[in-house]
Amino acid sequence: MNSKPFLAIAFAGLILSACSARYQTPVAMGGDDDDAVCQSRGYAAGSPEYVACRKDRDVQRSSATTRADRRQRDLGEYMLNHPDRP
Repeated sequence: MNSKPFLAIAFAGLILSACSARYQTPVAMGGDDDDAVCQSRGYAAGSPEYVACRKDRDVQRSSATTRADRRQRDLGEYMLNHPDRP
């Protein structure tokens, strides 16, 4: 039994896991402070507009994280299904 393919897949998984950092703020969001951003738009803390601004930023961040997770999963599946391509 040849263990080279298994070792290659295990090594690739290790490399991919090192690149992945879950719950990191995606680059698209810029890591901005939601409070500062919403207040800079002129919304007073606690106002309905401020609450909506914070909710919108949370939804955007969640969507960006979901997209990043999906891309990472798709890449892993592609690598498993195409071990002959680098």
